[in-house]
Amino acid sequence: MRLNKYLSDVGVCSRREADRLIEEKRVLVDGKPAVPGMQGEDFQEIKVDGKAIKREEKKVLLVFHKPKGIECTANPNVKKNVISYINYPIRVYYAGRLDKDSEGLLLLTNQGELVNQIMKAGSYHEKEYLVTVDKPVTEEFLQSMREGVPVLGTITRKCKAEKESEKVFRITLTQGLNRQIRRMCNYLGYEVVKLKRIRIMNIELGNLPIGSYREATKEELDELKRQISEKAEKRQETDFHKGKKPVKNAGKYRNPSKVRKQKRQEASRNG
Repeated sequence: MRLNKYLSDVGVCSRREADRLIEEKRVLVDGKPAVPGMQGEDFQEIKVDGKAIKREEKKVLLVFHKPKGIECTANPNVKKNVISYINYPIRVYYAGRLDKDSEGLLLLTNQGELVNQIMKAGSYHEKEYLVTVDKPVTEEFLQSMREGVPVLGTITRKCKAEKESEKVFRITLTQGLNRQIRRMCNYLGYEVVKLKRIRIMNIELGNLPIGSYREATKEELDELKRQISEKAEKRQETDFHKGKKPVKNAGKYRNPSKVRKQKRQEASRNG
């Protein structure tokens, strides 16, 4: 882009003022005085009055409708990796995986802390899915899903599950074990034919076409941050009421039998 527009876009000054600065030889590009009409790009070293100019990276949250077959990885050696697929001009990261064989809502952002907050397991953030299975959905099946199913050495958290049609049900989880829904269904004798995520917290997939993305609205982002903050406060309050507090000298408790032996020795000396 033209240098005067670049300086305007990054907030240095207006285009007209940029032209004046260039004419006065106050702008350097890669160590050389700029000239009217020249180009300016992010990869170049641009200085105004000796001060380096750097575009402040825009903070984004992308709402993406991931197609089946696209992998949640940034590995460029994976042909159908999600980062290359959307080809966004700013480097973004996905906040929570979605299986290669699944489709639906995936959030991507360049805000590392937001990714951590969304993915924090202890926050019980809701994720909603539409699931198609290979045989009729029964109330017994739904009730088992709601109560929890043995998966990967644990019992899944209680969840919401409602029938949508003969072979389709809606489920809302607050955890994200590896291939959790598929494993839960398989344990109960069902096979997942199609799995589509339609909501993460307050962000909904809506009618976004498969393979398309959009930027989250300010209202969506504000509400997302409000929910994250609210869950964090509740978690702290719960920990306080449970009497949880940091353990001092945690290393001394790594061998319980040794601790008990030391206590018995102390008791005998005092007795």
